[in-house]
Amino acid sequence: MGIPPFVLASASPARRRLLQTVGIEPIVRVSDFDESQIQLSEPAQLVQTLARCKAETVSPQFESALVMGCDSVLALNGEIYGKPADAFEAIARWQIMQGNFGDLYTGHALIDLCQNRTLVRCQVTRVYFAQMSDSAISAYVATGEPLKCAGAFALEGFGSLFVEKIAGCHSNVIGLSLPLLRQMLAELGYDVTDFWRE
Repeated sequence: MGIPPFVLASASPARRRLLQTVGIEPIVRVSDFDESQIQLSEPAQLVQTLARCKAETVSPQFESALVMGCDSVLALNGEIYGKPADAFEAIARWQIMQGNFGDLYTGHALIDLCQNRTLVRCQVTRVYFAQMSDSAISAYVATGEPLKCAGAFALEGFGSLFVEKIAGCHSNVIGLSLPLLRQMLAELGYDVTDFWRE
C-alpha cells in the first residue's frame, strides 16, 4: 500500500506545527465548515461531529489522501466553550477559569480515501488554571492570543504561564493528540514513520 498525502482540514497554525514537529508535512485545506449548523450539548459528541464534518467537506478535493479534521472545546462547570467572540468575552471567561480546572476535548476525524474508511475519535485532557489577578487577565487578553483559541488560552504561547498543570495528553491541548493520531494511523494499517519526509 502506497503512502497517500496527508491533508489537514484546519486553518490552525498550531495543528500544522504539531504535525511538522513529528515529521509530517501536511497539505493544508481549510474546510470553512459552518460550525453553527451543529448544536450538540455533549462535548465529546460535538467535537467528533465537527471534526468529521470538516474532514468530509475537504475530502472531495482529493482522489487519494488521508484527510484529518479536528475540533476542540473546553468544558468548564458544565458549559462548553469554543473561541471567545471578543476581548470582553475572553476576560469574562478567564474570570471563571482562573483558579479552576476544565476538560479540553479534541475531536479527531481521519478519512482514508484510498481504503474508503473513516475513523472518528476524541481525546480529553484536564487543564488546571492558575489564580490570576484582574490586571493579569486583562494583560493576557490584550495580547490577542486568547481570541484565537478554544478555551481562550494557548498552551504553546503566553497561556502556558497561567496553566498550573495538565492531566493527560499535552499535544491534545494544543489541538491534536499526537499519540491518538499514531494509534488511528495504525488502525488504518499505516506506521506514523511512513509519513516522515526526507
